[in-house]
Amino acid sequence: MSWQAYVDNNLIGTGKIQKAAIHGHDGSLWATSAGFSISAPELTALTGGYKDASGIRANGLHLGGVKYFTLRADDRSIYGKQGAGGVVCVKSKQAILIGVYGDPTQPGEANKVVEALADYLISVGYVSYSFLLTNG
Repeated sequence: MSWQAYVDNNLIGTGKIQKAAIHGHDGSLWATSAGFSISAPELTALTGGYKDASGIRANGLHLGGVKYFTLRADDRSIYGKQGAGGVVCVKSKQAILIGVYGDPTQPGEANKVVEALADYLISVGYVSYSFLLTNG
């Protein structure tokens, strides 16, 4: 399956995620939903947040020109909230999956969708969570 198909079918296609993207750790864009763009500085801040979350905790997480209040930030997942919606970002060995949700989707529903896709990619051997455990 192509990376675009993962965005279209497994993220947007669920009806729980409104905008989505998959980026490589090097900042390259692998796939995105229409009209969703993350700037290089935003992506740099996001990837840095997996190693040291102090910046995104203090200043918020900016993605697609929207500022999110950081709710959770660890070596695998970063969750942000903005109004009735939010963002879920999950890091794998090679990629970062980003899903933006809005009303009426509840945070737990969006988290489940993005985390499940990351878990699936890990299970088929494309990405490895063990990398996070040793290098997170």
